[in-house]
Amino acid sequence: MIITLDGPAGAGKSSTARRLATRLGWCYMDTGAMYRAVALAALERGLQLEDQEALAALAAALVITFRDGRVLLDGRDVSVEIRTDRVTTATRPVADAPPVREAMKQLQRAMAEQLDVVTEGRDQGSVVFPGAALKIFLVASPEERARRRYRERLESGDGSQSVDDILAAQTRRDDGDRHRPVGAMEAAADAIRVETDGLSLDQVVEQILALARRRGVTPAVPRQLPEAGAGSTISSAQ
Repeated sequence: MIITLDGPAGAGKSSTARRLATRLGWCYMDTGAMYRAVALAALERGLQLEDQEALAALAAALVITFRDGRVLLDGRDVSVEIRTDRVTTATRPVADAPPVREAMKQLQRAMAEQLDVVTEGRDQGSVVFPGAALKIFLVASPEERARRRYRERLESGDGSQSVDDILAAQTRRDDGDRHRPVGAMEAAADAIRVETDGLSLDQVVEQILALARRRGVTPAVPRQLPEAGAGSTISSAQ
């Protein structure tokens, strides 16, 4: 069974999906981290980011693992590296490349086969898993999302940007995400919108759990996903 969480940056997808997977004992798939890992690998190998076929071949050959909250690339912990500005900039052309998205879509489907998975991204419910048991589209006001990102930066020791700076950058990103040629951010026709303004993480998770229970979802024994494709794996959020 699959639950998808889509929505704009700062709406709380990652933290919600991770907590939800933990509560259910399901596996958690962070698709954004997967694309970032491909971008990091491309930079380290000196690939041209315009060479879409080379990027797709690279994506299919990498071993990406999610374990205990960490992201491993070919066995190396890259959790911090994939969040750097350099990788963030490189991720857009990687994620915009149709051959890469096709390769990743097939890999993500193979990874989730016959397993219970909570997955989050931009197009998980609309493109990757159109038959998901429950599709959630998380939303929050632009101002709230910018404030959250500002607090996250402060907590990590980065006070270089104001809330207004983050809001402006966020607006540009939202516009780009909505108009991407592939993998555009949009709610699936049967997705349920969940507003997160003014709600704690636990409150959001409880709301989604209530929706899941109505679909017959019950907690499961955590399992690690087997290798799929060239060996990319994810593990239980536990």
